[in-house]
Amino acid sequence: MRRSISALAVTLLLGSFVVPAHAASTEADYKAAYAAAESANVEANKLRNQWTTAVSALAAAKKAAEAGDFDKATAEAKMSEQLSKAAIFQTNEQKENWKLMEIR
Repeated sequence: MRRSISALAVTLLLGSFVVPAHAASTEADYKAAYAAAESANVEANKLRNQWTTAVSALAAAKKAAEAGDFDKATAEAKMSEQLSKAAIFQTNEQKENWKLMEIR
């Protein structure tokens, strides 16, 4: 039961940051999204739970921005932030939940 609640929480967390397809992103949007993603990524790394998918999405955001595709760059940066926040959530949740497990 707790596992399904945790999975639902992570799903809701990841789904809450979806960017509408019709939104045209600017360089400023990208820079703001990249800064937020980088900050979340650093936080996850400090907790020793940095997901490789978040790192890859951050690299893809930078590459897309260098190519001038700010819509894709912003989307990738936001995805990286979502993944890092999910990693942070996972770490914090598991700090205490492991104590609830009982060896029988």
